[in-house]
Amino acid sequence: MIRTVISLAEGDKAWLDEAAAREGAPATELVRRAVQLLRERRSLQEQPFNDVLQRTRGLWQAGDGLQYQTRLRDEW
Repeated sequence: MIRTVISLAEGDKAWLDEAAAREGAPATELVRRAVQLLRERRSLQEQPFNDVLQRTRGLWQAGDGLQYQTRLRDEW
């Protein structure tokens, strides 16, 4: 494990210490859990978009997409 130093607002540090005491776990463990949960949540949010990009890659077969967009917008 890598050690790191973080800065917290006074109120956040107090809350973390209280939560650690209630759970009987070190504050560092709670921070590790929070980081892991954030990573999982972000991964789930990004995954559908990346899946869509992979599934739709190469579908456009009608030539240069920029030229197509320009031609459509010129009609406006």
